[in-house]
Order: sequence, then C-alpha cells, then structure tokens
Amino acid sequence: MPDKILIVDDNVVNRKLLVHILQKEGYDLIEAADGEEAVDLALKEIPDLILLDIMMPKKDGYAVCRELKHDADTGTIPIIFLSAKATAADKIRGLDLGGSDYVTKPFDGGEVMARVRVQLKIQHLTNALLKANEELLSKQRRLDDDLKAASEIQKSLLPKGRLDIEAIDVAWRFMPCHTIGGDLLNIFRLDEDHWAIYMLDVSGHGVPSAMVAVSVSQMLRPQTGYLLKRAIHPSPFYNIVPPADVLSALDQEYPIERFDKFFTISYLVLNTRHGLLRYSNGAHPPPVILHKDGTLDLLDRGGTIIGMGGIIPFEEGDQKLRLGDRLFLYTDGIVEFQDKDGAFYGEDRFYQEIKRSKEEPISRTIDRIIDSMIHFGKGAEPQDDISLLGLEFKGLREGHET
Repeated sequence: MPDKILIVDDNVVNRKLLVHILQKEGYDLIEAADGEEAVDLALKEIPDLILLDIMMPKKDGYAVCRELKHDADTGTIPIIFLSAKATAADKIRGLDLGGSDYVTKPFDGGEVMARVRVQLKIQHLTNALLKANEELLSKQRRLDDDLKAASEIQKSLLPKGRLDIEAIDVAWRFMPCHTIGGDLLNIFRLDEDHWAIYMLDVSGHGVPSAMVAVSVSQMLRPQTGYLLKRAIHPSPFYNIVPPADVLSALDQEYPIERFDKFFTISYLVLNTRHGLLRYSNGAHPPPVILHKDGTLDLLDRGGTIIGMGGIIPFEEGDQKLRLGDRLFLYTDGIVEFQDKDGAFYGEDRFYQEIKRSKEEPISRTIDRIIDSMIHFGKGAEPQDDISLLGLEFKGLREGHET
C-alpha cells in the first residue's frame, strides 16, 4: 500500500502545491485546514507522515504536535514542520516537541520531496525494527515459559519433600545459576536396608547440561538394571551393583563425544541397618564425613570424569557411620564461588562451616552453609550451579542393629 501523508496548512494554495509535488510519487494524500481537523484526521487515518504548518487557526502546529506525540496511536508518526518562522528558537521548539524535521517557507519542492523520502525511510526502518523486536519478545516469552516448564521437570527429579527414613535425617539445597542447570542430586531406597545417594555435575550450564543431567538421572533408577542386577538365587532375587561398577557403566554410556559433555559424580550406597557406606567418585569433589568427635574424613576413592571410556578403573571405598556422624555431598559451585573481588569461598571455609554443625539439625546446617557462602559473596551472583546435600546417621530404634 502507498504511504499515507497528512498535509496540514490553513493556506489552500500551500496545500495544493504540496499535493502537486507529492502526488507524482504515488503517495496517498489527505488534507487538513486547521489544527483541530489535523488532530481528528491523524487519529482516524493514522498516516505514515505529517507535514505540519505552525501558524494556524483554532490550534497551532506546536499544540497539534504535542497532542499527537502524547497519544499511543500517533506518537511514533514523523512530523515535518513547514513554517515561515525561521529562527533557531522556533526550530528548536518544534524539534523539542517531537518533530522530526523542519522546512522553512517558501519551500523548495525538491527539498520537501527529499526530506519526505528520508523520514518515510526512517519510519519504515523503525516499524520493521519494532516488529522484529516484538517477535523477539514473543519468542523470548515462549522460551521463558519452556524454561520454566523444564525447571519444574528437573525439580521433579530431586528428592520428594521430607524423607520418612527412620535411620537418617536428610536435607539439601539445589540452586542452578540459570533457570535450569547441570547439577542434580537424589536419594532413594534400593531395598529395605539400602539407600542410593548421588550428586552429579555436568560440564557447562543451561539447557544442554540440564538435558544430560536428566538423562543420567533416568539411568540411575532401580528399575533400569544399572543399580540392581537380577540374581540366580531366589532370595533375594537381586544384587546391589557396587558403586564402582555403576560409574563404569555410566562411563561407557556417556562418552564425551556423545553430547560434547562430561560430568562428575559421587555415587554411594548406604546400609541404614549397619551404617555401612560404599562409594565411588568420578572426579567429583569428595564427600565429607563429620564424625561425632568433630574430625573430618574425605571420601576420595574413585577415578576420572565420566566420559573417558574406561581409561582408568574406578576405585571404591568403604566407611562405617556411627551414631551422630554426618555426610555432606556438594558440587564445586560452592567452594569455587567468588566474591566481587575474585576471592574464592574455598574448601577451608566450607569445612569450617561443616564442623560448626554438630549441635544443630541437619536442615539448619545446610541453610547456614548456603547463607555463609552468599554473605561471603557480598552481593556477587553465582557463576556456577550450586548443590548441597547433608545426611545425619541416627541408627535404628532400640532393638535393631546399628
């Protein structure tokens, strides 16, 4: 469709001259003889450009410009003032009110045409930019909705609420640095006495890392055959797969070239009847045991990152938990958290916070460690996903083995 131009001038000769100049370009031309008519026509027709005289009856050009610029429908229409008022102050006033250009009378036809073309071109580019921006905003809104949905799916893979486990108290915090992240943790029952615990950290951030984390979490379920193997004997009819073998299986299933990603993981099996803990780490920060006497043990047996294709066998470690012992699993987003000056939160500070936890509920300890890290950061935003899980071994009620 041709561009629509509104010509506003109380002098009919000037209007006809402008019509004569512009109609050769095929524009759709409409005319107004005074300021009030100009406002009415502009609001009704929404032209692409307005040529506006200043000295007019009923409402001058300045008032017309001010009114149209304050209306949402006409606020972006370019206005070229046409006036015999040629002082710098007059031009500045018109431009300050929102005018796009200023042509003094008597005007030259070639100059008017050139300025009209320029303003229409700018208007077309502006409209195209506004349209593209709205499309981008619409796509961003859809992407945000998708990310929120993905975040809820990822959260659904975390432990469900407060676990009703007689022998242990468990608490955790999961803080992706974006809407979704590459960290994931869980604790779930393998059989009456055994619980699986894992924490993993996929390289990178955002959607690709989160998708790999979700995929791994689907493998680490009892029904997949990776954690429990069918046994020949009838009772029990299964064997619990040793943690080192679980990591070896993951290493084969997730070579780096498959997703261009690798991940670290700690996988543990806890016998809640006897407090026996078996574990293996795939280059993950070693879990920490806080003993009742205040000493720390690091569970550092394991091997390389997951995805190296079995170049080094995974080692396995054992620990005996006593009543009151606490176990902590975490991702490196905690110890590598930096304040605004670039200083790291660090392992020493983390271990000291763990040692302070002996006399408080495990849930309070987890919250306090995270609060300590945030306070250390002095307002700095995390640059990596942050996950922390704490477990206190309470043993079974009197009459059961501990």
